[in-house]
Amino acid sequence: MDLAAFRVRARSGDRGGHRISLVMPAKAGIQGTDEEPASSSTATPDSRLRGSDAEKGCRRGVAGVASLFAMAVMAVASAPAWADPDYEEVSGYVATEARLFPNDPQFSEQRRHDISIVAEPEYYAEWEDRSSLAVSPFLRIDSADGERTHADIREALYRRVQEDFDLAVGVGRVFWGVAESQHLVDIVNQTDLIENVDEEDKLGQPMVNVTLLRDWGTLNVFYLPYFRERTFPGRRGRLRTGFVVDSDTAIYDSGARHWHPDVAVRYSDSRGAWDYGIYHFYGTSREPAFVPTFNAGGTVVLVPRYDLINQTGIDVQYTTGAWLWKLEALFRQGQRNIRGEEENYGAWVGGFEYTFFGVGESDVDVGILGEWSYDTRGSRATRAFDNDVFVGTRIAFNDIQSTEILAGIIQDLNDSGRLISLEASRRIGASYKLSLELRAFAGIPSADILDSVRRDDHLLVEFAYYY
Repeated sequence: MDLAAFRVRARSGDRGGHRISLVMPAKAGIQGTDEEPASSSTATPDSRLRGSDAEKGCRRGVAGVASLFAMAVMAVASAPAWADPDYEEVSGYVATEARLFPNDPQFSEQRRHDISIVAEPEYYAEWEDRSSLAVSPFLRIDSADGERTHADIREALYRRVQEDFDLAVGVGRVFWGVAESQHLVDIVNQTDLIENVDEEDKLGQPMVNVTLLRDWGTLNVFYLPYFRERTFPGRRGRLRTGFVVDSDTAIYDSGARHWHPDVAVRYSDSRGAWDYGIYHFYGTSREPAFVPTFNAGGTVVLVPRYDLINQTGIDVQYTTGAWLWKLEALFRQGQRNIRGEEENYGAWVGGFEYTFFGVGESDVDVGILGEWSYDTRGSRATRAFDNDVFVGTRIAFNDIQSTEILAGIIQDLNDSGRLISLEASRRIGASYKLSLELRAFAGIPSADILDSVRRDDHLLVEFAYYY
């Protein structure tokens, strides 16, 4: 997860009796985006935000979904629509979600709690020529944060399967990685950060994907014609920092902005106990740097800057008995650090998972996890995990209700700050599911990156109906 703490210190002097200093700790991350754009050269008059939070969030969401819809239509048009599918299925879920915060918010604009309604239907069809179509829109309506009220097309993907290659065209989701505490090498899809700080939720990515299946392994080639900007909480939302992100004035390395063509190539294979992949990506970084500036009202905002990068990465998993050994590593060129300076760097996360099967002669499996994350930029890193250890446990009850628990602690080795998390889920009957998430911040020093979210301990409760 990317968490940042940008603070304003006021001293007597300039700007109506106060001088403003921008204090930027060594990492950048979560921010909202509700303020008017900056009056500096990074902003343009027609990019100013207007209206309420919900209106601005919906307007931005509608524009993004409209672009995705056009691409989805092209994907659907590629399908053999003149023939009835040999198989089709409609599924999905609707849910009610509540986030409960025991502490008062740190910033006056923030709401204490929030309630959401979520829907993600899915349509899937297959034809006898081994082609298929998958469509999955997404909608969230949030009571507190207008930016969290948003829509997306998670998937609208036409796929054609041949003997030795697959072709996929449209909007899709791709996951790379093996680690638990963070997904370091997962770069194809943009993070939908307003959904959850764990970075598990991703926006749909327009793509053309060719997969070559050979005896020597699998080669995936991706052409990504359109870039999706990261989402951030609004000024009324929790889990944000003191300065909100003004996404409407985002800066790009490329003059083509959203339309810069990104490419990625990945080779993967399984040999005995080894599963591994290596890839290279060139294009717009999914992780923005931030440029602090004043907007027209004199308020400090953060403008996202999306750099053009080259990134090479690997993910490896070795399985032996009850042991899983995992590693994700990358080397990135072209990314700016927290100081706004271009800096090439390496990062990795590695560790293990050991599972005790059938504990006490029961059906319960208990896994013990340990991982270490490191970023060579150290205090100049733009991510939260620059030198951290994760210790956790995964409990699978293997019952008819599919009850599962995942709990862990991430400890910063540079200070006393830690993040405590607990996730649990259980099916109720054939169609319902109850999920709980608890996140707490403990021992956070006042100068730490997490200082601005130290009051955002929360419990998330979701009750979902699957059909």
